[in-house]
Amino acid sequence: MRKFSATEKQTISSFASGLSAAILLIALTSLVLFIVLKGGAYFWPSQVFKITTYDKINGEVSVFVPSSVDIDEFNEALSNKLNAKFFNTTLPVPVMVVEQVDVIYQINLDSGAIQYGNFQLINAPDSEPYQLAELDDVIASVAIFQTQLRDIQTNYLTVLHRKISVLNQSGVSEQAPARLKELKQFTYWQQKAEVLSQKIASYRLVFIDASGQPFDILVKDINHLFQPNMMSLFNKFSYSGNKLIEFVSDSPKQASTSGGVFPALFGTVLMVLLMAVIVAPFGAMAAIYLHEYAPNNMTTSVIRICVSNMAGVPSVVYGVFGLGFFVYTLGGSIDSLLFSDALPSPTFGTPGLFWAALTMALLTLPVVIVSTEEGLRRVPEGLRAGSYALGATKMETIWKTVLPVASPGIMTGVILAIARAAGEVAPLILVGAVKFAPSLPVDSEFPFLHLERQFMHLGVFIYDGAFHNQTNTQGSSMMFASCMLLLLVVFILNLFAIIVRNRLRDRYVRV
Repeated sequence: MRKFSATEKQTISSFASGLSAAILLIALTSLVLFIVLKGGAYFWPSQVFKITTYDKINGEVSVFVPSSVDIDEFNEALSNKLNAKFFNTTLPVPVMVVEQVDVIYQINLDSGAIQYGNFQLINAPDSEPYQLAELDDVIASVAIFQTQLRDIQTNYLTVLHRKISVLNQSGVSEQAPARLKELKQFTYWQQKAEVLSQKIASYRLVFIDASGQPFDILVKDINHLFQPNMMSLFNKFSYSGNKLIEFVSDSPKQASTSGGVFPALFGTVLMVLLMAVIVAPFGAMAAIYLHEYAPNNMTTSVIRICVSNMAGVPSVVYGVFGLGFFVYTLGGSIDSLLFSDALPSPTFGTPGLFWAALTMALLTLPVVIVSTEEGLRRVPEGLRAGSYALGATKMETIWKTVLPVASPGIMTGVILAIARAAGEVAPLILVGAVKFAPSLPVDSEFPFLHLERQFMHLGVFIYDGAFHNQTNTQGSSMMFASCMLLLLVVFILNLFAIIVRNRLRDRYVRV
């Protein structure tokens, strides 16, 4: 067997390294492109086809179906799907007729639902039916009525209801003049509100569905009305831009198949930042003790081994620990000491944002310790010796000399912690992340940051949506779009941490 020379070995090693890097880059790029293509379908308007089916049971049935492919690909995909659906059943494969219609409207509702139909007319109270060209005027009229209704509810009904409640708590007689006056005012404004509500509900758009049956939709419920099959390229890009803004600023709708992901985005960023604030100082202090103070003996070696092994513990174990120790033990103790008046309803003794951040800080603590200790090893001994020679104490040397030089290593650990915490799901489900949170952890009520509240997280949102919408095309597209957003969030957080690390390196290392 021929032996390779040193030059040939170096060439082979370089080629193998380059090939491995190329394969890894291609795999990573393919993954990102796949997610982008699948997620981009959520923002791009789809073509709408009319499908007519015939079978012995239902007879002729027509429906409008959206699709992101042309009519030939749609026919082939639809035929394969129906063949699979009716395989080994008593029903025959239905005869399919697929038509590409031009005059068809897509109605996006505020609830997140989407309907399709041919426009017929606009019903309005005390007026002849409007035509579609007058829709903007009708929407403006409805908006005025809705504003008036909100003013009545906010400025009158809510205030009067509060005054009546005070009278009830004070034990004022039901026949007292003050009570009768408030009740009279409340009845008057309630009647006006009912009249406005009925007037708003009388503005309706009438459409014809694919089977020729009319259906109506309240004007106040319409979010967007357009013709998807007649849109120009500019209109499609405009629609996609509005959809993207809605995606990052709105709440989920229709069982997380439409709407936006703002609560999940906000909860993810807030939890990660809170986790980083907790884990960075504790990880740095632990690493400083192990490297600067702890004796180099068997006990210290065992501690380092245990810290390294903690990084390999399954994340769900941390979730169970966080639920048992942080939530039930610490949270229950806090409730007994500070919130005893609210018991048996728990305040901190239930999963919430703070416990989730603590659990994720514990999960990522080994990464920060190892990275920080590696940064401390890179500090030249000459710097320590010079500091001691100038009369500095050990604490002053560590604080003013060692830590600034080791700060890039600390930031490296924080970067790795952020990347892992942003994508974890299993522990967060146990300690605070939920499918839907009624309110954000931050609002205008004191103390403004509510650490005891449950929150939404992009990872949990993606898991739950992907699990429950496996056969829903729109729902799966939204999950891929959420994956895009999660990758972007991790990238931005890491980019910010990398910029900080590079600035620290330029300031303290390259001098």
